[in-house]
Amino acid sequence: MSEAIPHRPSRVRAPAKWPGLLALAVVLLALPLFAGNDYHYDLMIKIALTAAVAVGLNLLVGYAGQISLGHAAFYAAGAYGSALLVQNYEITPVPAMLLAAAGVAVLAWLVGKPILHLKGHYLSMATLGLGVIAAIVLNNEDQLTGGPDGLPVAPLSLFGHELSVFGSYDLFGLTITGTQVWYGIAAGFLFLSVLFALNLIDSPLGRALRALHGSEIAAQVAGVDTGKFKLRVFVISAVYASLAGSLYGYYGGFITPNIASFTHSIELITIVVLGGMASTYGVILGAAILLLIPQFLTGFQELEMVLFGAILMAVMIFMPRGLVPTLARRFQKEAP
Repeated sequence: MSEAIPHRPSRVRAPAKWPGLLALAVVLLALPLFAGNDYHYDLMIKIALTAAVAVGLNLLVGYAGQISLGHAAFYAAGAYGSALLVQNYEITPVPAMLLAAAGVAVLAWLVGKPILHLKGHYLSMATLGLGVIAAIVLNNEDQLTGGPDGLPVAPLSLFGHELSVFGSYDLFGLTITGTQVWYGIAAGFLFLSVLFALNLIDSPLGRALRALHGSEIAAQVAGVDTGKFKLRVFVISAVYASLAGSLYGYYGGFITPNIASFTHSIELITIVVLGGMASTYGVILGAAILLLIPQFLTGFQELEMVLFGAILMAVMIFMPRGLVPTLARRFQKEAP
């Protein structure tokens, strides 16, 4: 069957690339100016890595219209895979991260081949099962993974230097801390993740995904091999999660099975929905909000989670399309 793409415009449009990338670069470069201590850098690093995972998941959920409730399994596979390759086979961290990502891609292909034929809640349950299996394996195989106690991870090394968050480094005569170096790595990874995603969205694969999201039956009638395209984007989103998971392990120096939990998968889906499905920059904002709100609610103690849930519910009720698409649509209406 040919892979012709429908000529009619899709309801999910490709975003303008360069203005948004320039704005993102400016924000990422400016954020360190507002970081007063290592705790602020820690938050920004975690937001950047989480946002990168969400950018990949948005390709699957927002553009292809496929739900994954077990995406944390790929995140954990990347973290544990790279850690074990460094620990047991003495592979240096960067090649280990790439090998782990390749292994996750193969795993995602093997898993996605049968389950992506499912639709609706059947697909959701299948991906949920994947996440549950991953969490059980990581908890029970304690001789390999350390079990519930977790696994220490060797630090990332670049150009012969181990990048510890507790170290300090000389860069062109300037002394920078380990957390500042790691913010640069996380911010760079997020920027490249967004750049790749936007290029993919503008490619024939992206146009096929938007057609698929509008109507899978119509896309099939137009000649789109929907099964192949869904599998491709599933693998790509899994690789996003794997790379971010590896960087998270190297940054923290310790990982536990909690990173593969159902709660973590739900957090990732929430970020995509909160920021706006099919909005690449929206999911970055969603990640920032989801990770920052608890910091402002710590003073409420036992009411923290209640207030957190209430805020998310209010956003979804009054902005059902997500934050960025809703605000963009409102500004377009107000514009003369």
